[in-house]
Amino acid sequence: MSTKKVSKAIYGQIVILLLCVLTVGYWAVRFPYPSPLIFDILTPQKRWPTDQVADWVISGDIDEGFMSFFYRDPDRIVPEGLDMVAPADGEIRYIDEKDGVKFMVIALTFWDVHVQRSPVGGTVVKIEDMGDTLMDGEGLDMIYLQEKMSPVQKVVHIQSEEWGLVKVRLLTSLLARRLEVWPKVGEKVEKGQKLGRIHLGSTVVVDYPQGLEPAVKIGERVVAGESIIFAAEELKKLEGTVQ
Repeated sequence: MSTKKVSKAIYGQIVILLLCVLTVGYWAVRFPYPSPLIFDILTPQKRWPTDQVADWVISGDIDEGFMSFFYRDPDRIVPEGLDMVAPADGEIRYIDEKDGVKFMVIALTFWDVHVQRSPVGGTVVKIEDMGDTLMDGEGLDMIYLQEKMSPVQKVVHIQSEEWGLVKVRLLTSLLARRLEVWPKVGEKVEKGQKLGRIHLGSTVVVDYPQGLEPAVKIGERVVAGESIIFAAEELKKLEGTVQ
């Protein structure tokens, strides 16, 4: 083998070695979190682990790539008819009743779409702001508040001709405490229309009329504006009760 060929071979090996060192170094700097070099082959949950996102939330220095993913807002195909649809992406965490109030709790992860949608068509009759006073105030014993540090809420009251009064509660913690509601009081909303957005850690709760049988079970995942949480057949149980 000529000297020229040997030099090329050595040069090539040095380049490969340097690339390996840089790759390992980049991984070591980010350890224990994954290197962006392998992002494309990872699921969002593995790309941005929970502990890493939680650290960003606490510090306020959130990765731009994650925020671009977090703020995605895909189109949804809203089913026709009078079925009530999920107001949020996430997992059905609780279906319960307390003090005569029936409620369904949807828990969102960092990787869910965080745009909320109206479960029914109707008129926004009230929007309540409920701040961190709930930390020591009445109502903290509600199961969906117990998991939140100083829970912050916006409660959207929607009066539906078919379903009556349906409340959509947007919850976050004092740590994140950024909620947006887009419709104004008095505005009409369509089923599946965008209601607002919760920034980072969040829960959405639907308060619904008594006597209804949900079309979903605890542990199921739902998609905002698409998944049916109460079938239209349940409206028969409300005949004569809706004001």
